[in-house]
Amino acid sequence: MKSEDFSAKRKGKREYLDDALTQNLIGELNEHLENKVEIPRIRMGNNQEIETLINEEALLLAGFLRNERQSWKPRIANLAKSSMRMKGEL
Repeated sequence: MKSEDFSAKRKGKREYLDDALTQNLIGELNEHLENKVEIPRIRMGNNQEIETLINEEALLLAGFLRNERQSWKPRIANLAKSSMRMKGEL
């Protein structure tokens, strides 16, 4: 852990990862984003990857912010339950 000055009044700590830890973190993040969730896609299909859900929610939120939609209610996945289903643990 390395202490750094972010500004005159703020100090913080930052941890730098070596190449092996960086690759491990990226691999685990990609694996997590590829998990399937049981929220229907906007266009077709019953399941989708977490990454697709994030992209669809961003699209819906953007439409709401531009006043193209009357409302926006985020669809939230239960990740622990979905991950267990994918692994066959339920």
